[in-house]
Amino acid sequence: MLIEANPYKVFAGSQGRAIAERVCEHLNCTLGRVKIDRFSDGEYSATFEDSVRGQSVYLVQSTNPTADNLMELLLMIDAAKRASAYKVIAVIPYFGWARQDRKDKPRVSIGAKLVSNIIQGAGADRVIVVDLHADQIQGFFDIPVDHLFGSNVLAPYVENLNLKNLIIASPDVGGSKRAANFCKKLLAQTGQSVPMVICYKHRPEFNQVSEMRVLGEVEGKDVVIVDDIVDTAGTLCMAAKVMKEAGANSVRAVISHGIMSGNACEKVMASELDELVITDSIPFDTSRCPKVHVVSVALPIARTILAIQEHRSISEQNY
Repeated sequence: MLIEANPYKVFAGSQGRAIAERVCEHLNCTLGRVKIDRFSDGEYSATFEDSVRGQSVYLVQSTNPTADNLMELLLMIDAAKRASAYKVIAVIPYFGWARQDRKDKPRVSIGAKLVSNIIQGAGADRVIVVDLHADQIQGFFDIPVDHLFGSNVLAPYVENLNLKNLIIASPDVGGSKRAANFCKKLLAQTGQSVPMVICYKHRPEFNQVSEMRVLGEVEGKDVVIVDDIVDTAGTLCMAAKVMKEAGANSVRAVISHGIMSGNACEKVMASELDELVITDSIPFDTSRCPKVHVVSVALPIARTILAIQEHRSISEQNY
């Protein structure tokens, strides 16, 4: 009798089911059954309806607020450990609270560190994430972290647009490294160098921008703004307006995580943006905003899972 060595199963929380189903399609496996029971007072519990004893368990769930999404993941991790899973791997397409990665003023929490501590405390053996807001968050964990990049699916999309006068833009100085890496990705794919410009912005408070300028020439260019998060879309829409006023031919944005909170959809529809491309790290109904196009990061996640299971290099699968 041949017994499969260290098999694995994939499960999903409420926020991760759609992308988990796509991951399972690439893996040619069935999404595991997990039940989330909710009580009238708001409390809930997680129960695996499939055995996980001795198996590597991959739990797919983004932890964007509300805290229910994070709590679901923690309960699933705990349930898997108590059910004698061999390894528990948290697959977090969008790692919430990542914008709180440092003390930028007195008497504030470092939310990203706190969340990483909680995930480890629940019993996770490994974490897979997509486009952390800050690379140093990987160091908040004392377990292996596989950091995947949205550019693996976003750059091919931009390449297929065949824009004649393509230029990459960062919406702020802090995102210049991400935009530069995107340029390198396009160079590796096409063999052609792509120029880059940067927007300078002054932000007096969270989700508010009072001033923005373009550092570089965009007249007659097809601008693609690269960023990791679009939340209220205020910065993005202002950047598109500034680009068009500076003579840009077209303005698009490719963003890893489409939070799209509040009236973000209305802002995007009324903006100078020709298109907004996001990944499926957070579920989004495109009928809410026809300018939005969604590409999937399920394939890079599936490749990573296979590489972990087969003890192969992850970077060779996704770069």
